[in-house]
Amino acid sequence: MAEPELVDVVVVGLGVGGEEVAGRLAEAGLTVVGVERDLVGGECPYWGCVPSKMMIRAANALAEARRVDGLAGTAQVQPDWAPVAKRIREEATDNWNDKAAVDRFTGKGGRFVRGSGRLDGPGRVRVGEQVFQARHGIVLGTGTRPSVPPIDGLADTPYWTNHQAIEVEELPESLLILGGGAIGLELAQVFARFGVRVTVIEALDRVLALEEPEASEVADAVLRADGVEIQVGVRAERVSHDGRGFTVHGNGGLEFTAERLLVVTGRRAHLDELGLDSVGLDASQRYLPVDDRLHVTDGIWAVGDVTGEGAFTHIAMYQASIVVADLLDHSRHADGAADASGTASVTRRRDGRGQRRRRATATAGLTGAAGTIPRADYRALPRVTFIDPEVGAVGLTERQARERGINVQVGFTELSSSARGWIHKAGNEGFIKLVADADQGVLVGATSVGPAGGEVLSALVVAVHAAVPLSQLRHMIYAYPTFHRAIEDALRNLG
Repeated sequence: MAEPELVDVVVVGLGVGGEEVAGRLAEAGLTVVGVERDLVGGECPYWGCVPSKMMIRAANALAEARRVDGLAGTAQVQPDWAPVAKRIREEATDNWNDKAAVDRFTGKGGRFVRGSGRLDGPGRVRVGEQVFQARHGIVLGTGTRPSVPPIDGLADTPYWTNHQAIEVEELPESLLILGGGAIGLELAQVFARFGVRVTVIEALDRVLALEEPEASEVADAVLRADGVEIQVGVRAERVSHDGRGFTVHGNGGLEFTAERLLVVTGRRAHLDELGLDSVGLDASQRYLPVDDRLHVTDGIWAVGDVTGEGAFTHIAMYQASIVVADLLDHSRHADGAADASGTASVTRRRDGRGQRRRRATATAGLTGAAGTIPRADYRALPRVTFIDPEVGAVGLTERQARERGINVQVGFTELSSSARGWIHKAGNEGFIKLVADADQGVLVGATSVGPAGGEVLSALVVAVHAAVPLSQLRHMIYAYPTFHRAIEDALRNLG
């Protein structure tokens, strides 16, 4: 049995949230061990947000070129996937090498360990033969992995997850996509605009089923206009592969064939690999339940997708700030070095030569002075599906609000009826939908669909987060002619 090595904090999983926590704590002077078995940075920079948006940017450029006809003359477009694949490899992922990310972390003073971290009793983490004892805490940021449904025959086929879809250098002629959520639709539109024959198969009765029905209608229509075949209400019962292509056998005898099959039916945390039982936690849960300071239990925090609060980079970063504040507060009190000013955290550690060094790091607002540690609040959680047009949403949908017993008022306006939407013409599909609590006089949710739907959403996020009174929103000055000015029309239509 290896003798435990004493450190301040161990962060298991250096995805977006874990890397942020580990790096900031190391900069603050704590001895931090960061453990990652795959790539530092996680899904987002290598197989998620960053490369997928590069793909979307390229596909949207093709779409805009095709809109020249009727707006500015004529244009001919010849899609070429090669520069997209090259950009993903060279600019986004370094050919899926995380050396730069590892160097970034160690450059902040952290210690990096490659491997699978596992809890090994209170305050301890085991990585292979190494064991670390954390003085101040352990942070779990191990994320999620694709959840593959138990469809007969699927496991024995060379199906794609989002990893293979992002890494592809030569596009297939045809593609089946299981899953009509955000990831499935984004990739469907990209590949279709590059000439791939795409079929989306969704078991529910509409795509983007977690968003407003009006958003689903727009998404369905624009993807069909791009040539995507959409099959809703179809449950995949069996998958076969004959060496050349796939066949998905659905309910009612339906069959769909294509060269490739992409499965994007959700993600799940793999808690059984974390040794949770060694600290009295249940590993059979779908996610790690946390409180509003991201505590799992005494001495253990969690951050990112593993908490089940939303598989978004911005959630992981938001949670990371709270964990950093809480851990700095905990470490300062444990060391008996509370700073009366509440503006600096001072810690001591030994460097590689055994010399003591002192670091004072300004951490205003994040140091744990009375009342300053933030608490997680997801009421105004923003989310964007980056199809064209973008689907942005925040807070509750109309249905969710009614299910909570809220006295709901709805305001709706088509984007094309706004001045900017009318000017934009080709590609102006979209709308603004507001969900208000009539009794409180505030917005509890909103959806912004349009060419800049994710950007227009920012104003609505502020309104929901800050509970801005409807009376104030109605008396704001909205710049003309902008897409966000449609918010004013939707407010006028409330009720």
